[in-house]
Amino acid sequence: AVSPKITFVFYTMVSKIYLILVQALISCSLSSSSETAFLVNQFRKDDIHRGSISKTFGTASLPFVSGPSSFPRKMADWSDFAYDDEDEVLDVDFADENDSQEFKAQVGMGLEAPEIFSDAAAIMVPQGSVLPLTVDNVEGVLQACRDEIGTMFGYSAENRGVGITGGVDFVELDGPIVVLSLKGRFWHERTTVLARVGAYIMGRIPEVIDVVIDDPETLTLEANEAAM
Repeated sequence: AVSPKITFVFYTMVSKIYLILVQALISCSLSSSSETAFLVNQFRKDDIHRGSISKTFGTASLPFVSGPSSFPRKMADWSDFAYDDEDEVLDVDFADENDSQEFKAQVGMGLEAPEIFSDAAAIMVPQGSVLPLTVDNVEGVLQACRDEIGTMFGYSAENRGVGITGGVDFVELDGPIVVLSLKGRFWHERTTVLARVGAYIMGRIPEVIDVVIDDPETLTLEANEAAM
């Protein structure tokens, strides 16, 4: 029969040899396996444990493995990315018509006013006046129209604050016909805006027989709703 002392010594030696083999295998795996290194580095990136990372397997320690990974990493390709301003959406919390003028102006200051391409000074004359038909007079009267019936347009911050961003521009004289263009968004129908501006001009320059739009498609409700 084997004595208990010999049995104890035998099992003690076997246990130590087993632990040494386990440590050797883990160490060998860490030094030769780039996949293990990659996974450990991923743990670090995920902030599983800040600082030096270690994961204990019994008496063995799995430290943070430095150095580049041998695994290729596919990066996101943004080379074909392009900004399309046609997809831009006007996302503004407009004021209500019952809000104060100060609040409307505050909201409207964040929106760009319609650009005026002419630097003509406003010609403020009463309806029934007889001005000769010239480009300068048409542009001057049109500027006065922007001021006098300004509630239809987006030239003031208060109007832009409630969502009126529309503007009117002179395009050309076609004989005794004034050609205009509209842009932006109006509360009124665009046909109504054109009629009001036309009446204002013809009431001061009687030689004008008609005021028309350069593109009839821009008078539609769809064009107004699509405008910013």
